[in-house]
Amino acid sequence: MVPDDQGGGRLMRTDLLLDDVDGLDEALAAVDGFDGALVGGLLRPQPGQAAGLAGLADAVAGTPLASRVAEAADKTAAGAGGEDHFVALAAARTALLGSVHDALTARVEEAVDRPRAAAAGGPASGAEHAVNLRLAARSWLCDLARAGWRGIDHELVGGAAPVVAAMLPDPASRRLATLLDGFAAELAASCPGAALERVPGRRWADLWSRALLLTLPGADAAPVVAEVTGRLLPLGVDVQEHATAVQAQVHAVFEPADGDTPRLVRASVSAPKPDTVVGAGLWQLLRPRMALLAAVSEGRSMDLDAMPVTAEGDLVWDDACARAGEPADVFATARVALPTAAAFAVQPLDRHPARIAVPVLVEGYGVADGGDEADGVVLDVAGGCLRVDADRVPAAGPLTPEAVASSSACLGLLRWDAGEFLLQPLAVERVVRKKAVAVHAGAWAGGTTDKAGVRAEKAATDAVTVLRERAGRLLRK
Repeated sequence: MVPDDQGGGRLMRTDLLLDDVDGLDEALAAVDGFDGALVGGLLRPQPGQAAGLAGLADAVAGTPLASRVAEAADKTAAGAGGEDHFVALAAARTALLGSVHDALTARVEEAVDRPRAAAAGGPASGAEHAVNLRLAARSWLCDLARAGWRGIDHELVGGAAPVVAAMLPDPASRRLATLLDGFAAELAASCPGAALERVPGRRWADLWSRALLLTLPGADAAPVVAEVTGRLLPLGVDVQEHATAVQAQVHAVFEPADGDTPRLVRASVSAPKPDTVVGAGLWQLLRPRMALLAAVSEGRSMDLDAMPVTAEGDLVWDDACARAGEPADVFATARVALPTAAAFAVQPLDRHPARIAVPVLVEGYGVADGGDEADGVVLDVAGGCLRVDADRVPAAGPLTPEAVASSSACLGLLRWDAGEFLLQPLAVERVVRKKAVAVHAGAWAGGTTDKAGVRAEKAATDAVTVLRERAGRLLRK
């Protein structure tokens, strides 16, 4: 067991992550019941769907939402649900998942013995935009709910296209437009719904409820943004890749110049990509957009001057507000600065268990026998087992599950998925020839001399060159 006085941001109380959280199962059961009702559609709910609606109303019975959700559940169960009723149900579902997020976050904070999240800033501001388009988006989303996921077809799903096309040119509406566009594309790829072998009920209900609430006045207003000055100490990079887009999110500790409490922050950069660019080639698309990636791979801090930051701790990155600083080892940062760093509070619409990603340093563990290859790498931390989320280890760097299995220290993101806490590695320390060697997921972010990385980058360069030549020929025709 790791002694309590070692500090350094270690995961001190693994037992707390394994213990049940009061009320969590009941809250998730109520969400699942409502999600099941959406599968069959809310136009003519069957008895099983009505039970799911009633369960959602019961779960929020002691809250300010109680009367509105109870009415919405009754009307919808009778087949008379209107747009306002669906909005109330979406709000109840979002509130339940928000409560799950808060309970799990409090458990993590207790386990790592770290300062509580700072209070949220003031409300978002900004005038309402494109009211009619938001009403049109809400109408389409309600039509989806009536049809249900089993009832979707190309005609219904295609109803989002004109709304999205009208919204995208307006920056104030782009957040909702992008969500609707991606949601509609995912539904279109699954049409007809009646032929689906498996319906991703939780995911589609997440997207539906979030989009529906974003159509409300003020829900998509401009976030509160402040400016910060001080030193940024990177911890690691989380790479999120899709067929047509890629994002790198740098997790870091920010030390204010005025000596105030260090804060946990994030800085993200994204880019569209062709599906032929994968692995280390992704960095070629991201590097020109953010100087921070070079600092990450070089093991340096960055000095920020009036860098914009949102109320949730997301840096609105501007290279003009940053310059390269002194060398900063991420494990030294994790041992010294991470334990005292406080997180920013999460805004109401963003409170969801899937959002949990808490930087932690784990040391003094052994590799447990998972008992099944599907379990992957399992760390024995202070007598408790913590499974490594190997699926999130990016191919765009030298970090591998094998490196994690042979490591003595792991800096990663603590996440919650499918009923358990998982550790997503960002960097590990291994002993090679009696010397500690660090392996980082973002080691190739700013460029690399590693043979495997160089080969992958060359392949990506060749693919991009071919695509540009083809695009040029098409434009010349």
